[in-house]
Amino acid sequence: MRPTEELTVEHDMIKRMLRVLEAVSGQLEAGAEIGPGDLERIVEFIQVVADRCHHGKEEDLLFCAMEEAGVPRQGGPIGVMLAEHTVGRDHVRAMAGAATAYRAGDAAAGARFAKNARSYVGLLSQHIMKEDNVLYPMADRVLSVPKQAELLEGFEQVERERVGPGKHEEFQALLDRLEATYL
Repeated sequence: MRPTEELTVEHDMIKRMLRVLEAVSGQLEAGAEIGPGDLERIVEFIQVVADRCHHGKEEDLLFCAMEEAGVPRQGGPIGVMLAEHTVGRDHVRAMAGAATAYRAGDAAAGARFAKNARSYVGLLSQHIMKEDNVLYPMADRVLSVPKQAELLEGFEQVERERVGPGKHEEFQALLDRLEATYL
């Protein structure tokens, strides 16, 4: 497996959560009650799976390897992806704050959560499309086979150190439950 294939598999999991997030946002906007724990777990999934794990692999390993291979950070797709990661994190921080306020009974928190969730879904949907169709094919062209093997080893280290054993299975079960509940 190439590093970009592993990242694409992670994209599939993230896209599933984006569909849940879209459905939850619609329910919040319609005034439905959502379990505060579900909002908090959705945020945790995004923070761990999408950001700490997936974006961590890209930012700390893939993008650096691509730069070493001659792909510029500024004025190219790497710079765009990094900027979008930053905007995404802003939306996730706002969702986390809204989830906490929602649990505390803040009547407007559900709308704030939904607003930021919809912005995040829109951003990440386009972001994933750009990575899958532009950035990853570029990485496959410029990275040598030995460099790709090195990246895969680094990806395993990210999984061990930043995510932890059994966490992907736990998040997969969460995703399955949220899909069954909200989709």
